[in-house]
Amino acid sequence: MSRLPRASGHFRTSYAQDFRLIQTPLERRWLAALLVALLTFPFIASPFLTDLASQALLAMVGAMALMLLTGFAGQVSLGHAGLLAAGAFTAGILFRETGAPFWMTLPAAALVGAFLGVVFGLPSLRLRGLYLAVSTLALHFLVAYVGGEYESKRGFSTGIVIDPPVIAGKAVTDPRAWYFILLTAAVLTLLVCLNLLRSRSGRAWAAIRANETVAEALGIGVAANKLLAFVISSMLTSLAGALFAYYRGFVSVEAFSLFLSIQYVAMIIIGGMGSVLGAILGAVFVTLFPYLIEAVMQLLPGAGAYAGVMFAVNYAAFGVVMILFLVLEPQGLVGIWRRVQTYFLLWPFKHKPVAGARR
Repeated sequence: MSRLPRASGHFRTSYAQDFRLIQTPLERRWLAALLVALLTFPFIASPFLTDLASQALLAMVGAMALMLLTGFAGQVSLGHAGLLAAGAFTAGILFRETGAPFWMTLPAAALVGAFLGVVFGLPSLRLRGLYLAVSTLALHFLVAYVGGEYESKRGFSTGIVIDPPVIAGKAVTDPRAWYFILLTAAVLTLLVCLNLLRSRSGRAWAAIRANETVAEALGIGVAANKLLAFVISSMLTSLAGALFAYYRGFVSVEAFSLFLSIQYVAMIIIGGMGSVLGAILGAVFVTLFPYLIEAVMQLLPGAGAYAGVMFAVNYAAFGVVMILFLVLEPQGLVGIWRRVQTYFLLWPFKHKPVAGARR
């Protein structure tokens, strides 16, 4: 049962080795270098870049949660912004009404997400594809309505203001402290996702995504595993929403528009469906893309004249990029990464085309 992973010269000789997250010494060295880079980044980067990195880390949590549901379990959802809003409003309402600390509001947000996951996961037992997506879209409008009603009746016209969380007797206001909190959240979410995918549930999700009928014939509990996917994804997403509320210091319905759901769907499409790495790459790309467009427009002659149309240009460019990835690169950024990786692993050699195949 030996296998040569990634042309490293390292052979797997047992199932225990095959299930390790880190397979080779080279992977361990790369992981150590990545950790050093992540830990030193906020000390050498500007506050603006630190904020961008924190936004990307927060987006990774939500993107990995959606990837579990859609990319691996095959359940289409357009209610991601609603789940983020549910977690954020849970934290905001508990703080404003009871003064609850963050170590109580975060578990409460997770419980609310789990409840919504059960309620809106039940239609997945009978609906598929577009019909399932429309049913999850109702989640967004329901949470937005409830949140808007709370804001108007309590007089929070500009949103619910939340004080910074207090850790070890100190309020967390330093951008670098927030970077490390969100980095910890992203790493923990990554570990949860990777271990879930290696478990029996992860293998069941893969079978359900491939063919529900065959999965049921193999003895897989299709209904239970679908609901489990919704519950876990909703819990992680609601936690991300609560962290967003604390990070920004306020909660408002306007922050959770339908476009936010589209952005998260774009993250897993652009990153590469069916890949945790794809969710991470997609989250980074979609987070940084508006700033990249703005930087490019600033280089154009008469850049000041384009300030009024910046929002429209971002929308249009975002749509074009999604279409280009769908048509030209359906495997997303992770597909590009794998081709680059294969090129360097095989260099200076390359695959020869099969006899009779087109070059």
